[in-house]
Amino acid sequence: MTIENLYKIFLQQKFQFTTDTRKINSGDIFFALKGEKFNANEFTQQALNAGAAYVVVDENGFVLNEKCILVDDVLQCLQQLANHHRKQFSIPVIAIGGSNGKTTTKELVSKVLSEKYRVYTTFGNFNNHIGVPITLLKMPMNTEIAVIEIGANHLLETKRLCEIAEPNFGLITNNGKDHLEGFGNIEGVKKANAELFDYLKIIDGTAFVNASDIDLKTASVGLQQIFYSDSLQVGCFGSIKKSFPFLEAEIKINEEKFSLQSQLSGNYNLINIIAASCVGSYFGVSSSQIKNAVENYKPANNRSQWVEKNGNNFIVDCYNANPSSMKLALESFAQLPLENKIPILGDMFELGNHSQFEHQQIIQLLQNLKFAKVILVGNEFAKTENRPTSFLCFENHQAVKNWLYENQFQQHTFLLKGSRGMTLEKIVE
Repeated sequence: MTIENLYKIFLQQKFQFTTDTRKINSGDIFFALKGEKFNANEFTQQALNAGAAYVVVDENGFVLNEKCILVDDVLQCLQQLANHHRKQFSIPVIAIGGSNGKTTTKELVSKVLSEKYRVYTTFGNFNNHIGVPITLLKMPMNTEIAVIEIGANHLLETKRLCEIAEPNFGLITNNGKDHLEGFGNIEGVKKANAELFDYLKIIDGTAFVNASDIDLKTASVGLQQIFYSDSLQVGCFGSIKKSFPFLEAEIKINEEKFSLQSQLSGNYNLINIIAASCVGSYFGVSSSQIKNAVENYKPANNRSQWVEKNGNNFIVDCYNANPSSMKLALESFAQLPLENKIPILGDMFELGNHSQFEHQQIIQLLQNLKFAKVILVGNEFAKTENRPTSFLCFENHQAVKNWLYENQFQQHTFLLKGSRGMTLEKIVE
């Protein structure tokens, strides 16, 4: 079956689809994807029993009746269908990539643009080879601007996601030490992130660029560049007025200045706020609308959240972590004008051969920042050397939770930072 004909079926089913048999509603199209440890073709009958109108499979043995649509490759089909849907729109599509802060920036940009437009954006962090197609396929026909988050852990993945999403605007948050296992080193990270700007050059697109970042500025040469910065007086400039308990910033867009009080913790979020202000201004969102959007944005999903529990404060910033984001979080935490600060850090994943070195570097940073007590969680931190006796190691989040309960802390502030698999957020559940 051609993509065009499948798209007609897709329209008839009113864009109802899923890749998860547990979430099938009557009338859905079920895409039987494959993974390293599963083959959803095997759930064809289950999908039909659950009320699926059609099941898209790529193994002939699972064509059980006329409701089963056989394609060469289900994932490729999903991606092609998503691209076909994207081509139905003549609107700004903004792709946001980079190492750290993608999701927060995406959320802020979307909130700002929503003050003036019907905006559609990536749900959560559905930003990979499956998530981006799913995101695109759910885009309503009345969308006026789309904000699509793009994530990758190997070279050429960003390029492929751009070919599917076809953005005409792009923003790279930064280059950090993320996914070193796949990228190899920081140069690999820079090359992979730059694939977004490389794509925009082909289609004569526009880039929103942090002018303070020389690598991003260089990577965007040849594009229409819209600059923002937290250190250079460019078109959109921002600075910190107050850091605690939440970030208060002053924004200057051309000659207009305004202040805003965010609900975000951490100085590292300043540049994300400035980026969103820059994008909003470019698309004609007024300063009062930008201020309103940022001030009403409340972080969720364990990203820079401030949680009060049992007489203590917790900065829950543990959706993910890499050496760059952990360094920024710790430096910002150290600057808070508070007594009794204790960082609780979980292992950083996907670092490959760099893991031992990078975890040891964090130990050195912690010593330099002179925290009175540090809590380390996981096998990688347990392998580090020359730790002070005030650095306590625990196997998992439950062990830390038990320790906190036993010690009955009061009026302490804890930073929770670690990779997703460490589930440190369960400490405050």
